[in-house]
Amino acid sequence: MNRPFAPHTLRQYALLADGERGALVGPRGDVAFMCAPRWHDDAVFAALLGGEGRYAVTPRDPRFVWGGHYEEDSLIWRSRWVTTDAVIECREALAWPGDPARVVLLRRIEACDGDAKVDVVLALRAGFGARRMTVKRVADDLWEGRTGDLRYRWSGVPAHARPDGDSIGFALTVPEGEHHDLVLEVSRDPLPDLPPSPEDTWQRTRQGWLGAVPPFDGSAAPGDSRHSYAVLRGLTSETGAMVAAATTSLPERAEAGRNYDYRYAWIRDQCYAGLAAAVSGGVDLLDSAVRFVTDRIFADGDQIKPAYTVTGGPVPSERRVKLPGYPGAPVQVGNHVNAQFQLDVLGEALQLYAAADSAGRLDETGWRAVEQTVTAIQKRGDDPDAGIWELDDRRWAHSRLACVAGLRSIAARRTGATARAWEDLAAQILSSVESDCVHSSGRWQRAPDDERVDAALLLGGLRGAVPADDPRHVRTWEAVAAALADDGYVYRFRQDPERSLHVTEGAFVLCGFHMALATLQQGHVSDAVRWFERNRGALGPPGLFAEEFDVIQRQLRGNLPQAFVHAMLLEAAQRLGGAGVSTPGFGAAAR
Repeated sequence: MNRPFAPHTLRQYALLADGERGALVGPRGDVAFMCAPRWHDDAVFAALLGGEGRYAVTPRDPRFVWGGHYEEDSLIWRSRWVTTDAVIECREALAWPGDPARVVLLRRIEACDGDAKVDVVLALRAGFGARRMTVKRVADDLWEGRTGDLRYRWSGVPAHARPDGDSIGFALTVPEGEHHDLVLEVSRDPLPDLPPSPEDTWQRTRQGWLGAVPPFDGSAAPGDSRHSYAVLRGLTSETGAMVAAATTSLPERAEAGRNYDYRYAWIRDQCYAGLAAAVSGGVDLLDSAVRFVTDRIFADGDQIKPAYTVTGGPVPSERRVKLPGYPGAPVQVGNHVNAQFQLDVLGEALQLYAAADSAGRLDETGWRAVEQTVTAIQKRGDDPDAGIWELDDRRWAHSRLACVAGLRSIAARRTGATARAWEDLAAQILSSVESDCVHSSGRWQRAPDDERVDAALLLGGLRGAVPADDPRHVRTWEAVAAALADDGYVYRFRQDPERSLHVTEGAFVLCGFHMALATLQQGHVSDAVRWFERNRGALGPPGLFAEEFDVIQRQLRGNLPQAFVHAMLLEAAQRLGGAGVSTPGFGAAAR
């Protein structure tokens, strides 16, 4: 029962999430990563990164084939194993909606065909595996203890279970047609007097997801849209903050030093999700994005940070954790983004507010935040910044074009002198981009001292900084297709002119969806569909996108799941649907 659980390829992991934390479940029924009690806290299961701590429900028969699916419009996952003589499912979820103070992890072993014979082991290890757990049986089916400053309680444990050091393990046989429930609670605070009822908690979780996801009947890919929306809901806290991903330190490229902690809420990602929700009618996500961004604008104004914890606190500085790491990268937590200024987030915030007002979701508080955001752009619109790709400080064209687009979008929602003043400011910033970031070929270039094309520059025309038929935008679109595309996938920019695109990094799935939208905007509907279809296939069986896709090896790269990719799929599918595109039969696997 103390089997080692080596990491799997990322495409095989499923996500459980309740808004306050997430867990990755592998094909052997191993919860490979989970932080508790919230996203930015240390992991209690860290096998994904080579650490101690495991919670596994695994077929006893070593010969089995894995599969699984999400229950419709939810993050309730069903692991499925076909063994030599049985079919076993494990229904798994974090209780929905999540309690910020307490993890409730549900696992139901179901004997679908033949008796379900599984091995179960629990070993909680706070502090990324550094803190061992105490073990105490308090009733025939109930164990509790502590690990570090966390309390835990595990109910549904059969009477024959025995401790093995500081872990608990047992063999379980569930007769055909029956099921067995296990409920794990983890909290810093004292737990309720009684453990939760499995039946009631499962019913509340299922009912909570019902109606939480819009139907997306107008989408070109309604099944995939519903699944992406569920992923985004699962990544969004009650505070309105949406984490960029559930994990840390999953490498974008082996031994390349690009492994980061994404368990925080990026303002840019919030805006992308809010814009997608506005287009598709997902008011819950739209309202959440507006609420969190507004809180941060009021708190920090022109000193706004690119990212925060879900509670609005500062992102901690980077530190190394002494674990082997996912193969190809060491483990570090925290993020250097806490020391950056990213000008584009101010423009993207205005785009979000304009979309919210168009949807009838912006109140007077929101309009006060608009005014403060415009003031911040007036003060800092000429400052060098780290840009969308979080590089060195420069006068990035994309950052300034994002501000132009935001000012023009919000000015269109006002009249009179205020609207004219915002348009004038937009024109001033656009003039600065025109003066130093137009390439000799007529397209936009990345920065005054960097002539390369960048896929992010597609957003200038997409978001309205310039008209769709502006020659500079059209030539940028053509240049991205010619210089940064490979087999239907799109890269951010060419990092090394001497090497192939795929050698230096993976294709950026976000940029693939940007290309689909830009192509649709140019009126090439069938070509836009090809870009869209190619990139929406860059995932694994559970339907989760990472940040990058290795075009050669067909593998996911980077942290999982990447929220802004799911957001951009949602927007692209909805806009393609609005153009009359229909893909009946697609997306069923996500339902």
